[in-house]
Amino acid sequence: MPFKYFGKINYTPYTKVSKFADELHKGKLMGSKCKNCGEKTFPPRADCLKCLSGDFEFVKVKSTGTLVTFTTINSAPTGFEDMTPYTLGLVDLDGGGRLLSWFENTKFEDIKIGMKVKVIPRIFEEVEEIKLYYALEKA
Repeated sequence: MPFKYFGKINYTPYTKVSKFADELHKGKLMGSKCKNCGEKTFPPRADCLKCLSGDFEFVKVKSTGTLVTFTTINSAPTGFEDMTPYTLGLVDLDGGGRLLSWFENTKFEDIKIGMKVKVIPRIFEEVEEIKLYYALEKA
């Protein structure tokens, strides 16, 4: 069943992301750690990519990292047309994990591969659906 917890339609079962969303709402980034083999992932996964176990726990991840690559989106997918143009960055988090997010409060000309970035949780409760996401800023 779809839900709008993140402000856009999402078909992921709520039970698999509820802890992640609850902690993001508190300003914390959470990943998952497989209880079977110890593999850590961000964003969190309900099933381990390494051993396929479904036995995992949520762990706090660092909110800093290094920009691997970036791109500017001018023609957005359905549901995101009102946000163009926007710049997305792929980040290797300090301590493990990888995320994709958009830049905020950073000029395009200041974005460089290899730069340090910080991940900032964002919350918009003033709209009908609670909107949670995380954005990138130059560290």
